[in-house]
Amino acid sequence: MPNRLDTHSSTAPHEVREFLGISFDLAPKSYWQELYLRASRDPLRYLVTPNVDHIVRLSKDSAVAELYRAAAWRVCDSRILDRLARGRGFDLAPYPGSDLTADLLNDPRARALTIGVIGPDRAHYDRLTALYPSLTLRFINTPFMSRGSVEWNHTLEAAETADCDLLLICISFPKQEFFAYDLAKRGRARGIALCVGASLDFLTGTQKRAPLWMQKSSLEWAHRLASNPARLWKRYLIDGPRIFYLYVKSR
Repeated sequence: MPNRLDTHSSTAPHEVREFLGISFDLAPKSYWQELYLRASRDPLRYLVTPNVDHIVRLSKDSAVAELYRAAAWRVCDSRILDRLARGRGFDLAPYPGSDLTADLLNDPRARALTIGVIGPDRAHYDRLTALYPSLTLRFINTPFMSRGSVEWNHTLEAAETADCDLLLICISFPKQEFFAYDLAKRGRARGIALCVGASLDFLTGTQKRAPLWMQKSSLEWAHRLASNPARLWKRYLIDGPRIFYLYVKSR
């Protein structure tokens, strides 16, 4: 499928490449930093960070696939996906959500923004504010909730009331994408929402990220599996390998 150019923002155009059923947004890291630090007050748009687990789930679940189609941006979170794409002669410009979030919060320009945080409990949020005392962060209480529940709707309302420039949605996949989708569809929130999973857990030390050499060698998944095998064994050992079937089939 031919490439096309992004029209979602007023910043310089970037390439969009179709791969494994997803329209990946390809741009240098500086592009994303400029975009998210512009403090746009347009109606809410959201970013998703596709990885192997997401692609496999999307191939089987049309409801989740719709969340990705509705997203304003899809930035590759996986070096494994990037390696597969290189086998087709192009790269996906991966920018893992954990790196994206850390770069964003460490940029001095972030001090001019109001940043909402959805996902961490109060104790973890307090660790975050201690790490970034110069930032204007807003805690949005996130109880255990299912889509459409009273708690879900209350959290959507709280996100709207927080009136943030940026919203970090750090819940599990695909719940965070459903939340961003519902929040955008209501039409009351402004700014940009980033679906970035466990990125804040790595910053606060709640979870330990893989060493850099493992990240660069596309082995971060192995580190996460070893850290929590009871929860992640099925994702990485049963579901994950399906990506190679999807890759061959897509040819």
